[in-house]
Amino acid sequence: MSFLNDLLGGQGNQAGGSSLVSVAGQLIEKAGGIQGLVAMLQQHGLGEAAQSWVGTGANQAVSGEQLGQALQNGGLGSLVQEAAGKLGVDQNQLLGQLSQVLPHAVDHLTPNGQVPAQGQGGFDLGSLASLAGKLFGGGNAA
Repeated sequence: MSFLNDLLGGQGNQAGGSSLVSVAGQLIEKAGGIQGLVAMLQQHGLGEAAQSWVGTGANQAVSGEQLGQALQNGGLGSLVQEAAGKLGVDQNQLLGQLSQVLPHAVDHLTPNGQVPAQGQGGFDLGSLASLAGKLFGGGNAA
């Protein structure tokens, strides 16, 4: 996954990858879980892409700009802005990275191609930690 490592500007180590996956997890959590995130993305023009992330086929790509617009319109723009500040990156750079990671996170959390029903266990950040290992080559995790 050197492409994702390049996106992280050389921060493709476990810490950088974990931070990015953590931001994706926060977005999912703040949106009300996978169901809330998918519904919000559908309302703001990314419905087809979000459904592809949930489904068992290939994930449809979105640009950082498209994702940023949908998140801003969905009320999550401040979370992205805050996360970019904490990570010390430009907001547009973070959105570009999230547009690569968020589809994998949603796909990872919907292994059977179905969104978990509201209140049905939600999602577990621990399961996203294993995704960080897969995406960012964290085979040497502590």
